Amino acid sequence: MEGMDMTPSAGAKKAPQPVPAEVRKIDAATGKITLKHGPIANLGMSAMTMAFPVKDPAMLKGLKEGDQVSATFDSVDGKATVVDLRK
Repeated sequence: MEGMDMTPSAGAKKAPQPVPAEVRKIDAATGKITLKHGPIANLGMSAMTMAFPVKDPAMLKGLKEGDQVSATFDSVDGKATVVDLRK
């Protein structure tokens, strides 16, 4: 590796990081959650309120509107998706 440029390229994908968010709505029937979230660096998204599909609908159990959560997002089949959700 000596002599190799190991700096990330401009097009390199950033690793998903947990983002603080507030639950605004839960739709268990469709497996979606609406979150007011901070910036999602790995997807190039600014802070906003938006509905997202969840990778595993079981993540929605025990959540209610107003809960403060830590959400990790990634692109799944071309869609911004919640891949991890912790209260």
